[in-house]
Amino acid sequence: MGLYFRTPQQGWAVGSGGTILKTVDSGKKWKKITSGITASLSAVLFFDEKQGWAVGANGTILQSQDGGNTWHQQVVETQVSFYGLSFISASEGWVVGGNGTILHTKDGGIHWLDQTSKTIAALYGVQFLSARHGTIVGAVGTVLMTDDGGATWISQETQGAATLFDVYFTDISTGWAVGNAGAIFQTTDGGHQWIDRTLPCTHTCAKLTDLLRVRFTDLQTGWIVGERGMVYRTTDSGFTWTEQGAIAKVSLFGLSFPDGTQGWASGEQGTIVHVTTGR
Repeated sequence: MGLYFRTPQQGWAVGSGGTILKTVDSGKKWKKITSGITASLSAVLFFDEKQGWAVGANGTILQSQDGGNTWHQQVVETQVSFYGLSFISASEGWVVGGNGTILHTKDGGIHWLDQTSKTIAALYGVQFLSARHGTIVGAVGTVLMTDDGGATWISQETQGAATLFDVYFTDISTGWAVGNAGAIFQTTDGGHQWIDRTLPCTHTCAKLTDLLRVRFTDLQTGWIVGERGMVYRTTDSGFTWTEQGAIAKVSLFGLSFPDGTQGWASGEQGTIVHVTTGR
């Protein structure tokens, strides 16, 4: 369901049944790590070589302080599923999930405090560029933005009801959100207005692909992965996206680029794919 590479050598993947895997050799070998839980895990993130978090079903937030070799569950007063997380330091971060839930920590997860989202939509993706500026996306076209660290979240219009699964900004003004049925939205003003760049259905297309993850390796070059292993790539800052074909037979939920030359995608049936960017 999720993976994260901090360097081209060191990466982690998480999934169903509390599965956590770790690699130190660029994904050639993956070691299974004991998580101590059976809940499905949906996302993983490491802030530095030692400090990492994973989130998932039943209010699960796990923390590692030793590079993902051991994990400890953090206490939160909710049973909702968590889908996304973003940390701007080893101590400050946010997790998002079902029922419009947003939690915020300033002490590395010892305490998690609820932030008011004013929505009950499931929230899937979150990204903070600084301690103040963050964006969250979710079901029924939900886009939330904050300029005060989440003390107030303001809903943005996207002109669409597509469920949005992921959001990624390359800088403070330029960002993308992707979702079901080929939905792509772009902002060039920091998330105040979103332009619909949804992929058209071409003559070979029987059904628009659900787009599940978007990542950029620089201001021009970006990647989207989705269902049925489909990959799309842009080299013009997201104005046009080219279908690269399927790199797997299964849907891909995770995408991580530790540098501009290579990345990894993860998905159903324990699939992990190594992507070289063809530089």
